[in-house]
Amino acid sequence: MTSDATTVSDYINSLSDENRKEFVQKFRESILNNLPKGFEEGMSYGMIGYFVPHAIYPKGYHCNPSQPLPFLGLASQKNSVNFYHMGIYADNELLNWFVESFKKQSTKKLDMGKSCIRFKKIEDVPFQLIEELVSKMSVEKWISLYEDQLKK
Repeated sequence: MTSDATTVSDYINSLSDENRKEFVQKFRESILNNLPKGFEEGMSYGMIGYFVPHAIYPKGYHCNPSQPLPFLGLASQKNSVNFYHMGIYADNELLNWFVESFKKQSTKKLDMGKSCIRFKKIEDVPFQLIEELVSKMSVEKWISLYEDQLKK
């Protein structure tokens, strides 16, 4: 499910369920409060996105250079709130740290794809771990990892 919303506020306001609005807003605040300097928030690919702006990385995203380089995403789907972290997909050490840390901080089974972590309930989110994950990668580190992946 993607959204036609053009602003983050419109996206959140378009959610029909008040509990889901609260869930997405709390997740968003956790991201914003821990997002390293240089990343920006906006709508990207029909969801809330966090990206490296063209002012920092003029090449943009190789799949569509008119788009800024994506890093994180947050989307309200039918059965879950999904958090996308491209750094986990590109950095095995970060992925392994996250998976092991999740086991220690949550009693829930990790529901994860390549870069997508799905949460069904707000109480299932280990916010402290998510905040630490968000803060672990600088813009410079993300660009370096991204460019290394393009060379492969």
